[in-house]
Amino acid sequence: MTSEVIDVAILGSGYGGLGMGAQLKRNGINNFKIFEKAPSLGGVWRDNIYPGAACDTQSHIYCFTYFPNLRVSSMYAGQSELLDYLQRLAQHFDLDQHIQYNAEITQAVWNEAEQLWDLQIRGFEPVKAKVFVPAWGQLNKAVTPYFKGAEKFKGRAFHSAAWDYGIDLQGKKVVSIGNAASAVQYIPEVAKVAGHLTVFQRSANWIMPRGQIIFTDAQLDEFENKPESFFASRNEIHRMREEGFDRTQQGTASQQEGVRIALEHLYSSIQDEELRKKLTPDYELGCKRILRTDDYFPALNRDNVSLVTEGIAEITENAVISVSGEVIETDVIIYGTGFASQNFNGDLDIVGSLGERLSQVWSEGAEAYLGLTVPSFNNMFLVYGPNTNLNHNSIVTMLEIQHQYIVDAVQYILENQSSLDVKLKNFTAYNADIQTQMADSAFSADCSSWYKNTAGKVINNWPLNVESYRNYAQFNVGDFVVDRRLSAGECA
Repeated sequence: MTSEVIDVAILGSGYGGLGMGAQLKRNGINNFKIFEKAPSLGGVWRDNIYPGAACDTQSHIYCFTYFPNLRVSSMYAGQSELLDYLQRLAQHFDLDQHIQYNAEITQAVWNEAEQLWDLQIRGFEPVKAKVFVPAWGQLNKAVTPYFKGAEKFKGRAFHSAAWDYGIDLQGKKVVSIGNAASAVQYIPEVAKVAGHLTVFQRSANWIMPRGQIIFTDAQLDEFENKPESFFASRNEIHRMREEGFDRTQQGTASQQEGVRIALEHLYSSIQDEELRKKLTPDYELGCKRILRTDDYFPALNRDNVSLVTEGIAEITENAVISVSGEVIETDVIIYGTGFASQNFNGDLDIVGSLGERLSQVWSEGAEAYLGLTVPSFNNMFLVYGPNTNLNHNSIVTMLEIQHQYIVDAVQYILENQSSLDVKLKNFTAYNADIQTQMADSAFSADCSSWYKNTAGKVINNWPLNVESYRNYAQFNVGDFVVDRRLSAGECA
């Protein structure tokens, strides 16, 4: 049976995959498919439904410029509104006809003879694609670390990214293992209903006040009827967040100002001296993800909430035991233990033109040219790839820049019936350059974080601001080795 041949195969239907599809259609490219392993679209905003789930980036910059979220109800939108935005995006650009659900790509192999990607898809016939765009994101595979005795626990346990609403937490003794980005959102909600909540903290967070704004109907009407007012707000927020980039640079006045704001927020929220000490970070601002919440500190002031800063020695049938021997009886354990942020390609087996697997090439840390493409993996362009994450502005802006780059590359490939393989010298020089520029970043400071691999190299974050990335990420065919065998008629 002859495999179907499509122009572009996109993996994933979150912001990265749907935005890619929308940009293709906006540019007249319609022969593409989005392969989604789940039965519905949405990515992290489909999966993370824990109570309090919301974006800690302002909603006016957490949308695509060509599809503004004009009637988003608040400055920091919740999970359901963000999922609704993606559903409306898909509807507006008629993307559902391009999405194949329950379709997990299990292997992608570059077919050198045909200059195509051979894709194996669980439950479906194989597909061939001229261009392969993995848009799997950086925070999509939940991690539940093993603790001694965890298998003996008789209560209920789940990861925050797989929230179990079938478990009634009312009056229960609950333990949260973890206190980072997801946990600071669900902990205040769990604290309202739990009989007692114990929070295990591995390290304190740098937390900025959020300052939620709920828009009035009059404001929403103005945004909808006069989109220029929405974009004025968006542009001002973008400018402010770009200026905030300096907070992530070691030894800057902006970084010290960030420390002042965070500590002021802590001290105004927590009066107990011992609790303040536990909640004061002992590492440089920006070394780990800076969080934004107004609700977390007040939750820790509640009589039914305890903070434990020791490690976990063991889990028994009905308790969590700290390293000092404290026995904390519990009915429910919530693992707020994050994601496999270094595992960019997930479980997918990707084989390039030299027969090498991407997992082998990335065995010592993921790298890509502009975070987008890797030598010998012809016509493959990553969305939200290595060194494109941010700690100061909206990742959606970065995605839109990447989508435009990929559209430009796809148009060249289709018009010239060719394949593109990024030059090794460009790839090597680029990655050396950004690591050099990373040296002054707080991301490289002395702390453990999900930004770094086991060797301490920062492989997730972009070292400069968003506008610098926009200047870097301009498609230039001169960066590639071009193979025109298809146009020469050597292959069908």
